[in-house]
Amino acid sequence: MRRILGTAALALAAALAPGVAPAQDRVSVERQYQSWLEQTVWPTARARGVSRTVFADAFTGVSLNWNLPDLMPPGIPAQGGKAQGQAEFGSPGRYFSRGSLGGATSVGKQMAQRHATVLARTERETGLPGRIILAIWGRESGYGRVDIPHDVFEVLGTKGFMSTRAAYFTEELIAALQIAEAGHAPGAAMKSSWAGALGQPQFMPTSFLKYAADGDGDGRADIWRSEADTIASIGHYLARHGWVTGRDWGFEVRVPGNVSCTLEGPDQGRRIADWERFGITRVSGRPFPEHERRGQGFLLMPAGRNGPAFVVTPNFYVLKDYNMSDLYALFVGHVGDRIAFNMGDFSAPWGKVGGVYRSDVAKMQRALVAMGHDVGGVDGLPGFKTRRSIGRWQETTGQPATCFPEAAMTSRLAR
Repeated sequence: MRRILGTAALALAAALAPGVAPAQDRVSVERQYQSWLEQTVWPTARARGVSRTVFADAFTGVSLNWNLPDLMPPGIPAQGGKAQGQAEFGSPGRYFSRGSLGGATSVGKQMAQRHATVLARTERETGLPGRIILAIWGRESGYGRVDIPHDVFEVLGTKGFMSTRAAYFTEELIAALQIAEAGHAPGAAMKSSWAGALGQPQFMPTSFLKYAADGDGDGRADIWRSEADTIASIGHYLARHGWVTGRDWGFEVRVPGNVSCTLEGPDQGRRIADWERFGITRVSGRPFPEHERRGQGFLLMPAGRNGPAFVVTPNFYVLKDYNMSDLYALFVGHVGDRIAFNMGDFSAPWGKVGGVYRSDVAKMQRALVAMGHDVGGVDGLPGFKTRRSIGRWQETTGQPATCFPEAAMTSRLAR
């Protein structure tokens, strides 16, 4: 849950934040910001068809937001923030808390009835099952019930001017101005997250320009106030990213002990019928659908041997295009199934894993890289390449492969 800080606490946090200017320097930085808007942003916006009236309205009363993360004010020496390595990563099971699953499912069923017509129309147009659209909508904004508090021009203006990814956010700022010019929503309605993601489906402005759709026939794509536009926009986004009509997202499975967890990953796909020949079966006891057996599937074990396992389809990786997280895509697929098919929890429990510092995982990754493993980058997070690299190291050293980092591995890997 988002914490609301009092004014005094916010001021203190801003004063202590790494790289943020002290109060006496902010007036100068604000002046530089106004010059940047006029000399850099306005010419580009004008070239993209933004009128002076829309530009002026967007920035009336808008100043820098000093409370946003990852700021690098001009002329202020960068300072080291809190060591990322001291952050822990939790068990993957935390992502599937009872509250998150229950709320997304119960409200999703209500929305399935309320918006049956537009969901059916969007499925005909895009091939996206309504349950998947609903699950994304629920995850991104609680079906429009989560507060989206920020002025998009304040957020993107600040980040475009003085963030660690200034060029990226400047482009997003120009796109937001183009959206305002097109009249999809009044400027006062164009609220965003702290990162600049817009409306109920949480599109970045450049994604809005590519994928937002008019679901209610009024000629606009108002993803802030129109539920029909939100539904249509999510469907069009996933369709344009390659959703394969007629295929599911994946299935929970049982993986026999003689099938290595190192076979996980989107680069080790094979026909689902071949996974069956390895002895992998659905936890439901039902056979895989015949059309799925002929298609490609991929082994997914987000907690290694310490949790549920899945055979996923290419559509799972389309869901990851919405948010580059295995757990996000898994949550969306699972909630969609709960909405449409009244499915319960995963059959296999999540083991008591996690609680390891990211710095320790990074040490493991560096040791594995030194041995010749591809861990997908030393970032302190156990992605599928890190998980299977751990499993391969375990197998070559005579250990049972679990394919997940544990605290005791740090010293053993560093030997």
